[in-house]
Amino acid sequence: MVIGHDIAGIREDAAGLRAIDVVSPVDGAVIGAVVAGGPADVDRAVAAAADAFGSWSKTPMPQRIAHIVALAEGLARYRELLAATLSAEMGSPIAFARSAQVGVAIVDLERLADAARAHVEREAVSNSLVVSEPVGVVAAITPWNFPLHQIMLKVGAAILAGCTVVLKPSEVAPLNAAIIGDILREIELPAGVVNIVHGDGAGVGSPLVAHPGVDMVTFTGSRQVGEHVARAAAATIKKVALELGGKSAAIVLDDAPLEESVRGVLASCFANAGQTCAAQTRVLVPEGMLDAWQRTALEVAAGWAPGDPREEGTATGPVASALQRDRVRAHIATAIDEGARVLTGGLDIVEPTAGGAYVQPTIFTDVTPEMQIFHEEVFGPVLTITPYATVDEAVDLANDSVYGLSGGVWSSEPRRALDIALRMRTGTVGINGAGLDVGAPFGGYKQSGIGRECGVHGFEEFLELKSVMGAAALLDDLRDR
Repeated sequence: MVIGHDIAGIREDAAGLRAIDVVSPVDGAVIGAVVAGGPADVDRAVAAAADAFGSWSKTPMPQRIAHIVALAEGLARYRELLAATLSAEMGSPIAFARSAQVGVAIVDLERLADAARAHVEREAVSNSLVVSEPVGVVAAITPWNFPLHQIMLKVGAAILAGCTVVLKPSEVAPLNAAIIGDILREIELPAGVVNIVHGDGAGVGSPLVAHPGVDMVTFTGSRQVGEHVARAAAATIKKVALELGGKSAAIVLDDAPLEESVRGVLASCFANAGQTCAAQTRVLVPEGMLDAWQRTALEVAAGWAPGDPREEGTATGPVASALQRDRVRAHIATAIDEGARVLTGGLDIVEPTAGGAYVQPTIFTDVTPEMQIFHEEVFGPVLTITPYATVDEAVDLANDSVYGLSGGVWSSEPRRALDIALRMRTGTVGINGAGLDVGAPFGGYKQSGIGRECGVHGFEEFLELKSVMGAAALLDDLRDR
């Protein structure tokens, strides 16, 4: 059966229409299909969102929050179905899908609801009344690596702000979005507030970004596609939020706990088969610790061997597609050609499940800044090790990137780690393995993107500010209405 678009609260019949197969990276089997949308579908979805905007933008905040609470409860209710779906369509190990893919999405909504409850819609500033208002119709384009998480961050924040949404989920992993459409109908979200249009970038993404009826675009994906999105949106001066790639570095200081730092760095790099934009894929190690760190890394890496993602104990599943597998392997081959030394992993084929898109978790050493692998995002389970002589050199190496999304510092002295973290040019830094905090802003410096997601700052991305000059004294009058 081909899954149709969700427009104006209705799942459309897709019988007989051109479809995109959903291929499981677990074994190469076709596990579903979605309709291949086009510009006419985008037009209908944008019109539905525009029609719904007038009433939704005026819906009191407590009612919007109630819908988000109901959506979070829906995710919890369908946790097992969502986890199994995500595991099948993009290869995430089932235990990770249940806890990180679905569990984090639920917490995303909880923290966004907290932000909305604390939001001050009107305030006196100088002699003006400053009012926050929803930006309008939002185009949300989400990726395949953490699809549910990204849908919740964008759609949840937008509808809390009073916006309406046209969502284009990744055509690689769209089946979870169809479940979300079902949940939105269950919780009786008003028709047109969230519309889902399936398709690829050319058929749906490009016309959606360029659509004159869209007021804002929020996109998560590669830096190259992000540039295209920004250029296309610029033609109508849309507001744009971009969460793009990264080549994040972990700095291990000379007083860092050895085994803890190894386990933490490998977990950051290898989780979700390395398909995490904030993965710390470069580790900078003091020259005096290098041998011991590498020996320990070899031992710990054995626990990340690829396996069947349907089994509870699997740590590393396949990457999301055969195409992604080939891209990762090409990066590994180039690194070998350029002189990086394989500590573990490499190009040997592994297939825990026949026909699966697996890549061996790989660690390179003897990596220098002149090599592509030091700078280019791989988006697979590939870690590079580079030694350093001084802390200043380590900071310079960490900042030697066009990206600036994430990073880490390891030290037995948290204050010392903080000093280094404050010198890193990146949007997030974890001290001693601290991971994603969805109550705090997430986003990047430099070519890692524009804007922030999560919590208060993610919610506020979807607001515009209006200054009514000379009206500050009227604030109390408005409170009485």
